Amino acid sequence: MTRQNYTFTSESVSEGHPDKVCDRISDAVLDAFLAEEPEARVAAETFATTNRVVIGGEVGLSDQDKLHDYMGKIDEIARACIKDIGYEQEKFHHETVEITNLLHEQSAHIAQGVDAAADKDEGAGDQGIMFGYATTETEALMPAPIQYSHAILRRLAEVRKSGQEPTLGPDAKSQLSVVYDGGKPVGVSSIVLSTQHLDETMSSADVRAVVEPYIRETLPEGWITDATAWHVNPTGKFVIGGPDGDAGLTGRKIIVDTYGGAAPHGGGAFSGKDPTKVDRSAAYAARYLAKNVVAAGMAERCTIQLSYAIGVSEPLSIYADTHGTGDVAPAEIEKAIRNVMSLTPRGIREKLQLNKPIYQRTAAYGHFGRTPDADGGFSWERTDLVEDLKKAI
Repeated sequence: MTRQNYTFTSESVSEGHPDKVCDRISDAVLDAFLAEEPEARVAAETFATTNRVVIGGEVGLSDQDKLHDYMGKIDEIARACIKDIGYEQEKFHHETVEITNLLHEQSAHIAQGVDAAADKDEGAGDQGIMFGYATTETEALMPAPIQYSHAILRRLAEVRKSGQEPTLGPDAKSQLSVVYDGGKPVGVSSIVLSTQHLDETMSSADVRAVVEPYIRETLPEGWITDATAWHVNPTGKFVIGGPDGDAGLTGRKIIVDTYGGAAPHGGGAFSGKDPTKVDRSAAYAARYLAKNVVAAGMAERCTIQLSYAIGVSEPLSIYADTHGTGDVAPAEIEKAIRNVMSLTPRGIREKLQLNKPIYQRTAAYGHFGRTPDADGGFSWERTDLVEDLKKAI
């Protein structure tokens, strides 16, 4: 039987965290190529440190002349990301940071396995396993610890960028320990918030005075009590932030990107990868399916696993687990999934409309639990499969 009374902790990091700066740049490169050609191939990785950003990986367009032209735009793309995040530090400034572009053409050997041909459909871009998860504990059908950890940092970013709180810097981390009673989240036993601040004279108490009202307005009423432990900037000063304070790398925050450790994660990161890479697209499809299973009332919790082999279009396996909360047998859910959605790379891309420049916005505050956008962003958060699943069952 699933535990009913416990405390679970998840963390989030802001868009100014060094790793998230890198995720943002990698996804901005992806968006630029997809805007030029929806079938573009991109696997971009970014590394950032003091006064330096290095971008590498593979890209591909059908028109080689356009590919050469776009290589010249990478510097501009990276600087625009850094500027929007808010970095104007002496040793990490959007105008003066040195940017090295090492992107090159996609491997022909990878392309031959992925590309469609007369005798085969488009294959998966790599082997691997992908997971999706949903739970009724929040309106977004996400685990509460990660959902509210993200929400706190999004709120602080809003007031920082609006000028309402000019002392806050771009780099920040949050962490919530959420108390569960009867399997439901009811409060927080501890709150950890570390945020860069631009005024060197500020103490931890000063920073808490700035951020506490926003944390309280973000969390559900009654979750913070006199017993809640607060740890705001527990090391003291946090003035040197971002890649100047700690090196960053694309794909190093995969648990932050997904479910905060409340559900399994496959082997691959998301940012910088075009949707032929099932590391990304199949993880989105698995979330889409799990969310629709829960939204259909078939279970209070659902985990979906998909697996693929490079160059092979159909998934090798589909696994469903409702963690003892379901009204429908997991085996029946697995059969229904096959009936309501094609899970080939092409089928996923077409169903979720993934060949669009919609990825830069996913780079911070989670890929899941977001509101679907009118232009197709976060399409995997829709619940438009509910009726199809019910009919299939």
